[in-house]
Amino acid sequence: MLAPFMLPGIVEAGCDEAGRGCLAGPVACAAVILPEGFVCEELDDSKRLSEKMRERLRTIIEREAISWSVVFVSPEEIDKINILNASITGMHRALDNLILRPEHIIVDGNKFHPYGDIPYSTVVKGDGKFMSIAAASILAKTHRDELMRKLADEYPGYGWEKNKGYPTRQHREALLKCGLTPQHRRSYAPCMQPTLF
Repeated sequence: MLAPFMLPGIVEAGCDEAGRGCLAGPVACAAVILPEGFVCEELDDSKRLSEKMRERLRTIIEREAISWSVVFVSPEEIDKINILNASITGMHRALDNLILRPEHIIVDGNKFHPYGDIPYSTVVKGDGKFMSIAAASILAKTHRDELMRKLADEYPGYGWEKNKGYPTRQHREALLKCGLTPQHRRSYAPCMQPTLF
């Protein structure tokens, strides 16, 4: 079972993102503050959960969290400031949207920029260690998947309803055949020079 808090007894927000490696669509960034005493044994890194379980947990997290926020950073902004900066910028915006100011921030990964004067900790594979980061990973993933299914209707042929914008063979074939859409990240190599490999 995941640890509830890194620093018990203070208001702690967990942050994570989804979609960094995609060729299309925004990166989704989430921040979550869970209540003390929150228990959910199924909570885990979103990548280790089935789609059905992620959706079930999304409902629980959104209902039980003290505060949560999901923010999308557009492909245009990703191309402008790069995916790492876009992810951190998105997490800052998600933190801005929380109804309660955290006293400590825990972030999945090893990179973050200071958020005001609030202390923070980066945790490699934190979504498999701490509940609030796992919760943020689930919200970021489920909200982004939902958006990519809608964008798949707008831009058919790329298979986004299944691949969610990741560089699968179908997606690469569609890039060669149909070209780029406004949702593609033009700074990514496979978009600059489409190829099947």
